[in-house]
Amino acid sequence: MLKSVNCGELDEGHIATQPTLAGWVARRRDHGGIIFLDLRDRSGVVQVVFNPEQSPEAYRVAEQARSEWVLQVAGTVSRRPAGSENPAMPTGNVEVMASTARVLNSALTPPFYIADDVEVDESLRLRYRYLDLRRPVMQRNLILRHRVVKFIRDFLDARDFLEVETPILIKSTPEGARDFLVPSRMQKGSFYALPQSPQQLKQLLMVAGVERYFQIARCFRDEDLRADRQPEFTQLDLEMSFVDQEDILALTEALYTQMVETVTPEKQIIKPFPRLTYDEAMTRFGSDKPDLRFGMEMTDVTDLAKETQFRVFQTTIEKGGIIKGFVVPGQAGYTTQQVRDLEQAARDAGAAGLSHLRLRGTGPLGGLKDEDVVISAGLRMPLEWTRRLAERMGARRGDMVLLMAGPPKQCNQWLSTLRHQLGQKLGLADPNLLALAFVTDFPLFDWNEESKRWDSAHHPFTAPAEGEEALLDQFKPGDDMSRLRSRAYDLVCNGSELASGSIRIHRPELQEKVFTILGYTKEQVKAQFGHLLEAFEYGAPPHGGIAPGIDRLVTILTGASSIRDVIAFPKTQSGADLLFGAPSAVDAHQLRELGIRLVE
Repeated sequence: MLKSVNCGELDEGHIATQPTLAGWVARRRDHGGIIFLDLRDRSGVVQVVFNPEQSPEAYRVAEQARSEWVLQVAGTVSRRPAGSENPAMPTGNVEVMASTARVLNSALTPPFYIADDVEVDESLRLRYRYLDLRRPVMQRNLILRHRVVKFIRDFLDARDFLEVETPILIKSTPEGARDFLVPSRMQKGSFYALPQSPQQLKQLLMVAGVERYFQIARCFRDEDLRADRQPEFTQLDLEMSFVDQEDILALTEALYTQMVETVTPEKQIIKPFPRLTYDEAMTRFGSDKPDLRFGMEMTDVTDLAKETQFRVFQTTIEKGGIIKGFVVPGQAGYTTQQVRDLEQAARDAGAAGLSHLRLRGTGPLGGLKDEDVVISAGLRMPLEWTRRLAERMGARRGDMVLLMAGPPKQCNQWLSTLRHQLGQKLGLADPNLLALAFVTDFPLFDWNEESKRWDSAHHPFTAPAEGEEALLDQFKPGDDMSRLRSRAYDLVCNGSELASGSIRIHRPELQEKVFTILGYTKEQVKAQFGHLLEAFEYGAPPHGGIAPGIDRLVTILTGASSIRDVIAFPKTQSGADLLFGAPSAVDAHQLRELGIRLVE
């Protein structure tokens, strides 16, 4: 080894020792003939002092060294002079008096200063990702990610799970998002697909008798990107045989609880994890991934809105829409401009508008007077109606009530977006609290208005809720399948979906019924899923699983604003790899070998 100790490990216990260090020059300061270098490696930073009278040769190396040069330094650890300690550094009470130094490599001037407190354009960070990863915060993110994955492996190994790798080159099958396709040179005109998830593969492993499988799996989806989505991502893929939903939820809760308490003990979690049905989550929070760190639960007031003459409300109700809203506690003092900003935020979320009431003053609602109520134009109603609305929604004097009108699905989405934004803006969400919760009883099917067909709400291998299989037997084209529940469940945290899973269909006749409802012909089923149905004919056990996302989990644990900050080499939001310049054109010879011709 070119070093005997790591830079960030030095403390008072090393005083008078003579370590050899190696790392990058993080900072250089020349103070009247004595040079100070901050030397950085993965463990942290330590100050090295170069005195020309004590070690002239080492001093000459320090004279030429610049930012990000790679040095090896030997010297003696000493206590920093009184008053020069740096409490912001773990090594801030000591320094190394250099005796020898040599340049292991010089470096060009970096395109940006490598420090956590410097703002750098993200495209520049991604173009020089190997430099960006030297920043302490990025090193910490990678270390935490490693510890999370190691904990998962140890936890599952202790519970008799087998880690099994599954293929990356598989068959393209419809599972929701677009597949990334890989052309075959040996079978021209045919394509592999990169797996969106190992869904069918893990089910086949259950048929194979593995019983308890997991994998830290790479998954690929060709879809539009956002802050919490990448074209390639990592998930814990987990499947179990001879289990029911409760077994999987209990295992998942134990995994996450022990992981958080071990890897990030500074975080707080709610135990046991709250459980909400899908319908309850949508009713109370307008979202199937609610942030439970704060209240502002929603209330449907369509019946009260019918009493108004407000044309927007009346038209919405006539069209089958709803009037729904939530209370913003203690914000009756919002100014006219602040209310306008909220209305703009509602429009940005997709809503046509936003109505509000501000209940000024203090004391019981019974003492409310007309002059205490500030209300949206067109919504003026008798004071008694205002009191009833406030009581229904749980509002007090001093609070602000926000109302939206629209189709149920869209109204929930708009309100959920606004609730989340206000929760963050008002500081209602504790950043150190992980509000993990399970959402269960999802719909089995969703109606796709664009293609005029039923789609799987989760995926086509999800089992219907117990007692609802008989309804599938009675299915006729044109039937409303929206009320059918499934045995699907999500793990959510702080407004994000962390994991999704379900009890799977394991009987071929039931799986074929689901494919029929989804509009597949017998020929399509045989071509795309025949291998799975055939496997089920050979004794498939009852099974189910869950697939937590690693990237999103580490993003939440680190407090990063984007999953790009917890992935070593991510893509941009347009799917570009700025470091390698991918995707890129390929040689015409390669295309000919694959039998591919590009058409503009």
